[in-house]
Amino acid sequence: MSQDLEIRLFDRIEPLEAEWRRLDADPANSLHQAYDWCLAWAKTHRNPLAIVLGRRAGETAFILPLEIVRHSMIKSAQFIGARFNNINSGLFSAGFRASAGAAEATQISQAFATLLSGKADLVSLTNIPLEWRGERHPLAGLPAIENQNHAFQLPLMADFEQTIGQLNAKRRRKKFRSQCRRLEASGGFDHLIARTSKEKNALLDTFFEQKAIRFKALGIPNVFQAPETQAFFRLLLEADSGGHDTPLELHAIRLKGEFEGRIAAIAGLSRKGDHVICQFGSIDESVVADASPGELLFWLMIERSCEEGAALFDFGLGDQDYKRRWCTVETVQHDILLPVSATGHLAAIAQRGVTRAKAVIKGNPQLYSVIQRLRAHADEVPVRATGTDD
Repeated sequence: MSQDLEIRLFDRIEPLEAEWRRLDADPANSLHQAYDWCLAWAKTHRNPLAIVLGRRAGETAFILPLEIVRHSMIKSAQFIGARFNNINSGLFSAGFRASAGAAEATQISQAFATLLSGKADLVSLTNIPLEWRGERHPLAGLPAIENQNHAFQLPLMADFEQTIGQLNAKRRRKKFRSQCRRLEASGGFDHLIARTSKEKNALLDTFFEQKAIRFKALGIPNVFQAPETQAFFRLLLEADSGGHDTPLELHAIRLKGEFEGRIAAIAGLSRKGDHVICQFGSIDESVVADASPGELLFWLMIERSCEEGAALFDFGLGDQDYKRRWCTVETVQHDILLPVSATGHLAAIAQRGVTRAKAVIKGNPQLYSVIQRLRAHADEVPVRATGTDD
């Protein structure tokens, strides 16, 4: 019953580690709310934390790991690291997910207003799929707006042949053979998975360099340039969840022969349970671009994920052609906006308007291109990068 729910606020992560990791172990909870992910972000960004914990009948029912971020005059309580997260769920126990309804969602909403009074103006819980892998989200009954970015996934079957059978398998195989022939003609390649600390950091440095070149060529802001953002990803690389699970693993196409040692493509993968997420990717367009090394790397990573028993390969947020070529599932995510103060009420109205405007802009490629160029011009001013592809 909702009246049995005790909700408290914490400003530190460490005292909750044992309870947090117990909820972490549930595969239904997003890896972006995992203890290691949130701790790495908190250590590198130092925003005030607002960890909301709920207990029922003495058992931990949920943890909502939030941080307070100031945008202009508005203080928003949002998921830790939200701007770099591909899917947010919060952490809920299986029992609470099964039994929670409108009363519990309302009680949590009311607790936000009480616990965060004077600390935040708005609770902004973004990129939540209200329906995910057969379950409805416990907060689905709260006011929400569809996020402008959808996510794209490929279900993985018992083997790789069945997996690509969902797509145009004949065309896929033909393209793969063509890519391999082109790379073999220049000396071949390795599928590199960074294992040592030295390999991980060198590959991450290369990713940051490739991404900076790519963003500059496109005339859009480089969201990976902030030192604290780069430090966050370095900490993730050193975290080890055990087994196949990992907060971040780097894959690459490393060339041989004519371009010995050059890194043609890089991708960062995370895995929790049977869910694999591609967090980011980059390519070196100055070498073997006609071989589409980025597409080749996806083939190899998806093939390996099938072999290791994963069930879902997630390409993350953002509508791009290569994702649609690979994916058979498009997931709609929503933002839950809960005002805490009078200023927060106005901010919620404004944020809903911005989200709708972004959806319109993204539906118009020419207008979107103009907006990106304007953002790039603004980014020439030396301010902190704060977002991904909005």
